[in-house]
Parts: sequence; C-alpha cells; structure tokens
Amino acid sequence: MDKVILRKNKKIKHLSIGFFVFLILGAVVYASVSKKRSLNVKADELLVKKVTQDFFEDFIVFQAKVEPLKIMLVNIVEGGSVKEIFVENGAMVTKGQSLARMYNPNTELNYLTQETAIIEQINNLNIGKLNIRNQELNLAKDLVLIEHDYNDAKRLFDMNIRLYEKGIISRNEWNSTKESFRFQEERRSNIKFSINKEKQTNQLQISQINRSIETMEKSLDILRNNKENFLITAPVSGRLTSFEPVLGKTYQAGESIGKIDSRQGYKLVALVDEFYLEKIREGLKGQIEYKGRILGVSVIKVIPEVKSGRFQVELFFDSKENLALQDGLSFGVKLILSEKNKILVIPKGSFNQEALGKWIFVVKGNKAERRTIKLGRENPVYYEVLEGLKQGEKVITSSYVDYKEVEELNIE
Repeated sequence: MDKVILRKNKKIKHLSIGFFVFLILGAVVYASVSKKRSLNVKADELLVKKVTQDFFEDFIVFQAKVEPLKIMLVNIVEGGSVKEIFVENGAMVTKGQSLARMYNPNTELNYLTQETAIIEQINNLNIGKLNIRNQELNLAKDLVLIEHDYNDAKRLFDMNIRLYEKGIISRNEWNSTKESFRFQEERRSNIKFSINKEKQTNQLQISQINRSIETMEKSLDILRNNKENFLITAPVSGRLTSFEPVLGKTYQAGESIGKIDSRQGYKLVALVDEFYLEKIREGLKGQIEYKGRILGVSVIKVIPEVKSGRFQVELFFDSKENLALQDGLSFGVKLILSEKNKILVIPKGSFNQEALGKWIFVVKGNKAERRTIKLGRENPVYYEVLEGLKQGEKVITSSYVDYKEVEELNIE
C-alpha cells in the first residue's frame, strides 16, 4: 500500500506557522518591554537651562526684623487696676518719669495695717529702752546714798581710831566703829559690782533693741516705698514702645505693659529654618539693602533652640554710623556661608521637588532623556553638580509633576 505524503506536509506546515507566530509575539513583547516610556510635550511648557561653570557662593536669604540693641521692659510691681495714664505710646521719656498709676484698695489697706503694727512695735521697744534707762538711774541714786553712808562710816572710823589710840573711847565702841566701816565698805563694793554688771547687761539689751528698731525702721521704709510702686515710672531714658495700658483694666504684678528703647543702637533678629542650624555660626558676614545702599551685617548670636522647625539668629550692623531705623522694620538678609569658587552648576527650578537631586531630563535635539545625576550644595540661585552632567548640556528645570514615570520626552 502506498503512503499518504499530503498528510505529512500539512503537519510540517502547521508547525512552521506556529513557530513563526511565536517569534512575532516574542518580538512584540520584547519591543513593548524594552521600549522607553515616552510622552509628547510642547516646547513652550518647558523651561530649559544650560549646565555651566560659574562662581558658586553658598548663601541663604531670609527676612529679619529690626529690634533695639538694648531694651528695658516696663513691668508692673504692684498689681491692680489702671487709675491714671500720663504718657502716650511712642513718647520720649526720661528715667524716673511717671508713666501711669495703679490702684488696689486691698493692698493699700494691707500696707496701712502693716505700717501701724510696725510703728507700734517700735514704740514698745522704745518704752523698753526707757525702762532700762530708768532702772539705771534708780541704781545710780542708790549708789549715791551708799557712797554717803560709806563716807560717814569712813569719817567716823578715821576719827575714832585716833581717839582709841589716846584711850578716849572704849574698845567696844572702837570695835563697833570698825564693824560699821567694814560693812559699809563691803556693801559699797558689792553694789558697785552689781551696778557694773547691770550696766553691761543693759547695754547689751539696748544694743539689741536698737538693732531691732533699725530693722523695723528699714521695713517701714520698704513698706512706704512699696506704696509708691503703684506709680509706674520709666526705668531708663529712651523711646516708650508697646505701651498700651487701658484705664480700669486690672494687671497682675510682674506683667509687662511696655518697652523702652534706650537708643543705643539696633540689631536684626530672624527665625531661620532648622536645616541651616549646623551651618550658621557667630561671626558669619552678610548684607542688607538700605535706601539703595548695601550694608554689612554680622551674626552676633545663634540661639540653637528649635521651635516649630526654626531657630533664632541675631545680627549686628557692621557700620558705625547712626542709622535712622525703627523697631519692627523688616530687611532681606543675604548671609554668606562660604567663599566664592567656580564649579559646575545648574539653575534652581521646581524640577527638584520630584527628582530630589537624583535625576534630570537632558535635552538632545527634539528629545529629552532621563538621566541619573548627583547634586550637592545649593543657594537661592544654583545647585552644585557633582555627577552626571557636563558643561554646556541643556536640562529641563521646570516642574516634573507629570513626568515622574516618564523616561523620554518628545518635544514638539
């Protein structure tokens, strides 16, 4: 029997067609996988800049406000309600000038009660001191009588000793005279000793009383001075600011109701992003523009405490001239963090919000390809290029919000 050749040819043909279809599908899949994800964009939607070699100066720009170099707070010493206001906000005042008067009847009554009690204690101490003096006077009177008795006994003794030697008086009378004189002499000696001791004790008591009276008088002076604290006065001479007390309003002791600019110069105070905390230090130089002039400033204090993502920096004017500044004025400060040097840079743009310094679109003709790069330092004008770009290349610096997953842009 003969073999059917036609059947075998059909099998080979089917295998060939299947293999061919498989190759086509594989090529399609490979092409779809290996093909770059691209997007058509209009040229007027893009901002294109060149990579250049330029002088890079590491600096930051921030806003700073003018504050007096030396300022004194006007504080309330005795709390109460405002009774009188003598000056207006912004006025020039002199040290000791009356600014306002407070009123607190409870405190005033308390002062009066304390003053009366202290005066009563001082009077009692003075009475005690007077009693001691009277006691000493009585002792002195007693001593006068004792001295008189002693002198009489001595005079009788001197007379009778001669009479006894001549045999005019008897032995018994002489012995009585001697005993009387001995008694008056011993009595006089004992009384003098007691009086001296009493005087020493009294002097110590009087000294203690005097110290107590002196302390109470000082307390009385302080109390009377405290009564004057209801009158608020200027602690220094200068311009009064932030002074806005309200008649009848109650303020607490220690509360500040104003400031006095002592007119000894000004400083700039700024709040700077915490990113620059390690970069800013005392002595760094900067500049501001004032009435068309560029003035130099220097960092005089860095307060490293971070609040709400910012820390405080204080700057002083390098110029010694008397600048006509006012508290609260605002200036843009350019603070220089490093010296100028020529490096590879690209202009700053919004592209880096998505790229984060890791990639960028490089323009070649009517296409822009995504390329991996590495950026370094930055200032308000440039980014420093560390890797991935060459001088003269063009890059897109506008926003990449719509190009995050795109690898190639077709520029129309």
